[in-house]
Amino acid sequence: MLKGNMLIAQGGGPTPVINSSLLGAVREAKRHPEAIETIYGARYGAEGILAGDLIDLGAVPTEQLDLLARTPASAIGSCRRKLTDADYPDVLECFKKFNIRYFFYNGGNDSMDTCNKVYELAKAAGYELRVIGIPKTIDNDLAVTDHCPGFGSAAKYAAASALELAQDVAALPIHVVVMEMMGRNAGWITAASALFTGLMPCEHLVYLPETDFDKDEFLAAVKEKWAKGRGLLVTVSEGIHYAGGVPVADSGIVDGFGHKVPGGAAQTLSDMIMNELGLKSRSEKPGLLGRTSVALMSGTDRDEAELAGATAVKSAVEGESGWMVGFKTEREPEYRSETILIPLAEVANAEKTFPLEWITPGGVTDEFRSYCLPLIGEYDSRFVNLR
Repeated sequence: MLKGNMLIAQGGGPTPVINSSLLGAVREAKRHPEAIETIYGARYGAEGILAGDLIDLGAVPTEQLDLLARTPASAIGSCRRKLTDADYPDVLECFKKFNIRYFFYNGGNDSMDTCNKVYELAKAAGYELRVIGIPKTIDNDLAVTDHCPGFGSAAKYAAASALELAQDVAALPIHVVVMEMMGRNAGWITAASALFTGLMPCEHLVYLPETDFDKDEFLAAVKEKWAKGRGLLVTVSEGIHYAGGVPVADSGIVDGFGHKVPGGAAQTLSDMIMNELGLKSRSEKPGLLGRTSVALMSGTDRDEAELAGATAVKSAVEGESGWMVGFKTEREPEYRSETILIPLAEVANAEKTFPLEWITPGGVTDEFRSYCLPLIGEYDSRFVNLR
């Protein structure tokens, strides 16, 4: 039995349920005192590891830990620090200093790459270390796993917000409303805005980054939908682009992982509608609210996030290393999911985009709705219109 201390870190953008994974990991670690002595958390992710700035999570009172299940953002802090080759020796020194023998990184594509590199570094150095990645991303773009903790809640927020906004659009149909959802290269969240399209009292168009944006086709579609007199809601991914990959809106800024920061697609399209068609238009951008809202947290998402954290720790104690926890699901006759272990090398820096076969002109297919609806949990989508 490998005995030593545990370290967990959170990386990248938070999700509504990232702290549920933290809770699951800490709870499971406390069940294994024979293997895990001190339970550390890195303050602000990789930054905390490099600085040796660790929190003793085992000393946190139980009643405070329990609050993690309904706490937004990253409770121990996150970062967008991309570790360089020069950083990894310092990472290993931190592990040796604090006798870290169990390491868990809760994050997305880039974090899984970091996790894999730490795993390989420890092997090369002959340092006994169990490494497991805990999946996290609202973008749902981690490879191999059926879905990612964080997506279900973000999808619920997108679906609910679009349906509610559609009521406002139809009640005062004097302008086209363009709502921008997060999703740089993968359109999963924006696709979720169409879960209840059939219940919307207004027209609805959806644009994802998996297909090239065509300005002329877009304006023609807006003109056609607007002519029906019911009002029009357009939902777009922040990363939509023209042919050749040129962003529809580009801030010119690059983040800590080297990704281009989108520059306001909704406002760009609203300006296009007003200038080219002479229609009134306004833009809406929930932005960070889509990954912060615990009011619209999916219960399914929360439970699976906690399970992912617990599975990571349990697997490591049992001797596993070099994996990411993933999910395998069945949706018929009813939704069921179970955790699986996926080699870190298969998910590190790999990106799962929205399936092209699930995209229709200006919308998404019912196949996507069947995939996504179980992930968002309970939501009463019924409204009454007395107009």
